[in-house]
Amino acid sequence: MLNKKTIREVELKGKRVLVRVDFNVPQDKSGNITDDKRIREALDTIHFISDMGGKVILASHLGRPAGERNMQFTLAPVARRLQELLDRHIAFASDCIGKPTESVISKMKDGDIILLENVRFYKEEEKNDEGFAKKLASLADVYVNDAFGAAHRAHASTEGVAKFLPSACGFLMEKELKIMGEAISNPKRPLTVILGGAKIADKIGVIDNLLKLADNILIGGGMAFTFIKAMGGSIGKSLLDAENLEYCKNVLTTAKAKGVKIYIPEDAVSFDAFEEGAKSVICDSGKIKDGWMGVDLGPKAIKAFNSVVAKSGTIIWNGPVGVFEFSTASKGTIEVAKAVASSKAISIIGGGDTAYAMAKFGFDTKFTHVSTGGGASLELLEGKQLPGVVALSDK
Repeated sequence: MLNKKTIREVELKGKRVLVRVDFNVPQDKSGNITDDKRIREALDTIHFISDMGGKVILASHLGRPAGERNMQFTLAPVARRLQELLDRHIAFASDCIGKPTESVISKMKDGDIILLENVRFYKEEEKNDEGFAKKLASLADVYVNDAFGAAHRAHASTEGVAKFLPSACGFLMEKELKIMGEAISNPKRPLTVILGGAKIADKIGVIDNLLKLADNILIGGGMAFTFIKAMGGSIGKSLLDAENLEYCKNVLTTAKAKGVKIYIPEDAVSFDAFEEGAKSVICDSGKIKDGWMGVDLGPKAIKAFNSVVAKSGTIIWNGPVGVFEFSTASKGTIEVAKAVASSKAISIIGGGDTAYAMAKFGFDTKFTHVSTGGGASLELLEGKQLPGVVALSDK
């Protein structure tokens, strides 16, 4: 996937350049964008194409409108924010295909920028419909994919359109693939992976692949309690992925045979109810009382995790290690973040909830790289190919 053309290697002057970006940004109830990181991350690519004399045609999805023209998911607020960030006029097309859109694009001058309306207003987008992909391709001479956060999906605007146009990676896509790729294929060792989140089922592919690559795997979050149960512990009402208890036992056996060190939290913060302000106690993670649930790392677990972090050469973190949304269950995530930020390791945050947590607690600028794609990062960690990248032209 690292052998793909980049926009440096494509003739752009005078060309209509369809750029798939990931502007799927969070908004409040009034439509105000609450985190514009994904827009800002695309600016280098947009600037470059415009400066080289390309006509920049931006395409993105927003939310899940399910193929309906639901204006709750319009990209109009994104166009306004992009105009503010670039400090120049950005045209906004009220549709992503069709005669009116074609007419607006035909009047573009070299360097102009237009944002198309949400591609998911068409059900054909997520079905990777060839006819819809052809209509998108007809708007342009060149296709650029800079949407790493959507590259794991084979949709019309991420994979289908590349079959009909010469194509290349944008700068964000190139950066994500390079940093994540090198961290997995040629890491500075020891390679430590921190895995959190709720379910084992969501991370089976990741764990299987990392058992071949990592030196240390630190397991936190809800998924830790399935491992603890598999080791014979009592976990009360903690999250349990009962179908994967045997899998957890096998992981521990395999890790021991391969010399991979797996760290399971020794103690935990437990609540008597899943709510902010619930009663809490610190106990051994395998001795949680009936009716109580583990929600965060305890002090011994934090100390053990941070000791491994301090000696690591590369750290990849995917999934919070506690219910960070609750102030009394956020200490584990905060303390581990502090340790990762102050370490000398190459540190990579794998998008999604982890990136959100880091931004919430003010750590988002403290790491080597914070990925813009949760699902895409996970699939790279699983060793999978990303359809939106595979489809692009090779160098």
